[in-house]
Formats: sequence, structure tokens, C-alpha cells
Amino acid sequence: QVQLVESGGGLVQPGGSLRLSCVASGSVFSIYSMSWYRQAPGKERDLLATITNWGTTEYAESVKDRFTISRDKAKNTAYLQMNNLKFEDTAVYYCLAQTGPRAFWGQGTQVTVSS
Repeated sequence: QVQLVESGGGLVQPGGSLRLSCVASGSVFSIYSMSWYRQAPGKERDLLATITNWGTTEYAESVKDRFTISRDKAKNTAYLQMNNLKFEDTAVYYCLAQTGPRAFWGQGTQVTVSS
């Protein structure tokens, strides 16, 4: 089992920045990638970025020029640095940890972009 706790969400003005954190606990040795997703009201949950144990990263086209995923393995933490935030970035942001057979989700953190 892997437990994930996200933090760092909040209210930010357009053009602002936030850094989300996702702390993993439990069977962290079994994690081989971590990802960030988001879900806006009435919409599907979308994959934003993934980072593997080897540091390989992938991004959705919609965020690749503004968001950066990183991971501190010593702290069992993944981060999502979000810059130049836009109204349409408003959503609940979720962390996912992928192990061999299973994926584990965090509870989510709300990001609201508003003036």
C-alpha cells in the first residue's frame, strides 16, 4: 500500500505561480513513477505530467511550457511547479503513484485561479 498526501493548493491570481507537493508513505520502494492529474468541475480527470524513477518526464501539451514535475526521492515527495497560471487551470489536482500492479491516488488539493 502507498499513501499520498497533496498540499500547496490555494487561490492565486492569473499569471501567478504555485508549487504542489505530494508526499508518499508506505511501500514507497515499489513506486516506479509519479504523476499529477487534475479534474475541473464537470470534466474528466486529465493527466498533466509524469516522472519516473530514472527522472524521465512527460507532459501534456496543454501545460508543458508552464508546469514542471520533479521528485525528491530522499523525501518521497513529488512536486508540480505551476507558472503563469490561467483561469482554466482551476481544478482539483491529484497525485498518483504507480507501482507494478496498482496505482494509488491522493485526496487532491484545490487550485483556484481568480482575480
